[in-house]
Amino acid sequence: MNFYTDHRKIFAGAGGLFIVLTLLICIIPSLKVQGEYQPLPNSKPLTAQEERGRLVYIREGCIACHTQQVRNIDQDDVFGPRPNIAADYARNKRLNLFQGSTNLMGSERTGPDLTNIGARQSNEDWQYSHLFNPRSVVPQSIMPAFRWLFITKDKLETGDIEVKLPDEFKKGIKGVVVPTQDAKDLIAYLLSLKQAELPTSIPAGEFLYKPEDKPNSGGSADANQPNGAALFTQHCAACHQENGEGIPGAFPPLKGDGIVLGDDLELYITIIMKGYEALMPAYGPMPNVGEAAGLKPEEVAAIINHERTSWGNNGTEVTVDEVKEIMDKIK
Repeated sequence: MNFYTDHRKIFAGAGGLFIVLTLLICIIPSLKVQGEYQPLPNSKPLTAQEERGRLVYIREGCIACHTQQVRNIDQDDVFGPRPNIAADYARNKRLNLFQGSTNLMGSERTGPDLTNIGARQSNEDWQYSHLFNPRSVVPQSIMPAFRWLFITKDKLETGDIEVKLPDEFKKGIKGVVVPTQDAKDLIAYLLSLKQAELPTSIPAGEFLYKPEDKPNSGGSADANQPNGAALFTQHCAACHQENGEGIPGAFPPLKGDGIVLGDDLELYITIIMKGYEALMPAYGPMPNVGEAAGLKPEEVAAIINHERTSWGNNGTEVTVDEVKEIMDKIK
């Protein structure tokens, strides 16, 4: 009974129990997991700039509205090519002794998941415009504008990046809008968020169903093609808009476009896969959307057929074989 009346023994026993439980429940499992889950071979460590951008992401509270976890349910299949696995987070380390893991998985999707945003929306101009004022590229967005991450100058200086804003959002702005270093770092971090391809030894999880399994409703010369409308929404609509009219002063329209309706299919496919800069400076350069997203010939064909048969366009549809032949040629 002496134990229950001696406060030194009680506190010593409680402290010992706490240490044992901490070892069993926290420290040993953590070390075991850290040893078992190594970074995927195809993943890349963050650069110094991307690391700074991650700290800006944390500081600005982006995790409050955005997740970085693609689950194996059908509603997540627009966010990444596969569900996440534990190894996707293996490169994340503690910020410091007092701040824990930087796994920014989040728990709320007021905004979309960002796991694969670097591949899904690789247009740097779009990212800057969206950060400056989300309504400039997504009219229905409820995301706050992060204008304090930008400054206005009378003219561009060496190394400056001009933020491409639609004409209606330039009202009241005297000069040109350029991002601060914090904005550049944050965008660099966002563009680095790409799901690494899994090695063949690791089985990929599957969604309940995939976009290509959905019925085709986007116009197609092949009934077995994926849904062109869904693929356009996933990869193209953020800039060119669902109505194909683009955003004046920022992103060109596809409605009535000469390349979309023209006969130069090789140029059309090259633009989708490798990007396009011929419209500068009126519009920013288009990134390599197709290569970044790993689009397959049947997906590119579905997107082309959707664009050629929507918004009043009446272009000639293409087949998967035609697209595959050109994609093999321009690799």
